[in-house]
Amino acid sequence: MKHLYLRIALLFVFFVLMAFVPDHFLMPEHFFLKKGDTLSLHLLLGENLSKDSEVPYAAKQTTKLMVYEGKKTTDLSKTIKNNAVPLLSYRPENNGLILVSLNNNEINEIPREDFMTFLTEQGYDNIAEKLKNSNALNFTEKYNRYLKTLVTVGDGGGNDYNKIVGDDFEITLKKNPYKLNYGEDLTATVTFKGKPYEGPVWLYIKTASGNVYPQQLSSDASGRIYANISREGIYMIRATKFEASKGKDADYESWVASYIFSFRNHDDEPNTYKEFGFGDKH
Repeated sequence: MKHLYLRIALLFVFFVLMAFVPDHFLMPEHFFLKKGDTLSLHLLLGENLSKDSEVPYAAKQTTKLMVYEGKKTTDLSKTIKNNAVPLLSYRPENNGLILVSLNNNEINEIPREDFMTFLTEQGYDNIAEKLKNSNALNFTEKYNRYLKTLVTVGDGGGNDYNKIVGDDFEITLKKNPYKLNYGEDLTATVTFKGKPYEGPVWLYIKTASGNVYPQQLSSDASGRIYANISREGIYMIRATKFEASKGKDADYESWVASYIFSFRNHDDEPNTYKEFGFGDKH
């Protein structure tokens, strides 16, 4: 019976986290493209690189959708139709790296008791303590998402992997992941409003078997993290920040930054949307 209660408690915590930290991420149908191929990109909802559903393009919630390829920058935020699925279909002009950056936000209303539980589970005891005597039945939280995905066309050359796009919460790679070898280290930098972010950062690796390997990292005073390229698969670096809102449109505000790329040690390794279990696209 004790084990049953523990399982129920853990399940409850899981659903609380699902409710208050919705994970959106950008997933291409192929990470390794050839010149002339079309980049098809999906916006997915799910936890830890596992797809629960696909999110159609929401023009009102999107504040930026940019494609960077070498010296060319393309703003697609006003040209994509509302509710588009997949998010975009884009034909690159040249070989090299392509970085896609999407920013969106939304405001949700959260029941008081659920919110208090969330604060405690996430370690925000100071905020929970301040709210104990509040008479509010609900709280509002604003989610700000800053999502990046990096794909390669042909040889994968170029410097778009470390492009700073000016997001409030931003992850930038310091090495080209498509030029790394098995066992090498990857360095990334996390900044919040232009300053180094020091705190927990998660790395998720999803292999073609469907297994996801999470690893908690910690950025240093300069905002840097170091990760080992240890498996073939899809990599996602993800950081979150939460605090009382300084604006009037919500009580609390959270920021999520993620950066997705792929690594394969051999040319015949899986690299497609279907092979990693995201859908029937190949």
